[in-house]
Amino acid sequence: MVWSLVAVAATISVAFVVGRVRHRYRDIDVFWPLGFVAVAIAGFASTAGTDADAVQRFLLLATVTLWGGRLATHLAWRSRGQGEDPRYEAIMRSSQGPGEPWAAVRKVYLLQAGLLWFVSLPITVGVRAPAPLRWVQVVGLVIWFVGWVVEGAADKQLTDFLADPGNRGRVLDTGLWSWSRHPNYFGDATAWWGMFLIASAGGWALLTVLSPLLMTRLLTSVSGKPMLEHRLHRTRAGYEEYVARTSGFVPRPPRRRD
Repeated sequence: MVWSLVAVAATISVAFVVGRVRHRYRDIDVFWPLGFVAVAIAGFASTAGTDADAVQRFLLLATVTLWGGRLATHLAWRSRGQGEDPRYEAIMRSSQGPGEPWAAVRKVYLLQAGLLWFVSLPITVGVRAPAPLRWVQVVGLVIWFVGWVVEGAADKQLTDFLADPGNRGRVLDTGLWSWSRHPNYFGDATAWWGMFLIASAGGWALLTVLSPLLMTRLLTSVSGKPMLEHRLHRTRAGYEEYVARTSGFVPRPPRRRD
C-alpha cells in the first residue's frame, strides 16, 4: 500500500505542476491512466524477490501498461492545441483569483488521487499473489483484451470522424458507434473488469470488487457518459434520434427506424 500511495502521489504532483505551467487542468486526464501504470510498476518492483507469482506480476504489469499507455497517448494527442476542457471550467468557475491553485488541489487533484488509489487496489493486492489460479488469469486476460481492442477501435473511429471538417456538428453513428453511444467507455470498463479478474486469480483481490464497480459507475453515471451526452444534446444535430436507436452503453444492434 505504501508504494502504491507513493506512485499515486508522485503522478498527481507532476500533473499539478504541468497543469499550472500550461494553465489548464484537463491534462490531469492524461495523467489519470499513467497513474495506474505507475502503481503497476511500483507493485512489480516491490514484489521482486518475494514469493509472488512471476506470471501474475507480469500479466498485471503488461495489461495495465498497455491500457494506460494507449489511453494516455490518445488523450494527449486529442487535446493538443486546445484550451481548457468545459468540465474543468465549470469546476473552477467559482475559484478564480489568488486562491485558485489550492482550490484546484482540493477540487481536482486530491479527488483524482483518491479515486486513482482506490480503483487501483486490485492491482496493488493482486500483484502479490503467491499461487494464482491459471484459468482465472486466462479468462481475465481474454476479457481485458476484448475491452482493450474495443476501446482502441472506438477511439480510432472517433478520431478519424472528427478529423474530417465535413463532419462538424454531425453525429458519429457508424462502426462501433452504431451499436453503442459510448463504445470507448464500454471497452474501458470491460478492460478493467478483465484486469480485476487477473488480479483476483490470487484470491485476496476479490475483496477489492468495489474498485472496478466504481470505475464502471464513473464511466456510466458520473463523469463520463452523463456529462458528455449533456453537451452533445446541445451541439450535435440529430442526437435525439441517435439516442432513440442506439444502446447507451453495452453494444447491441441498433433499433430499427420506423
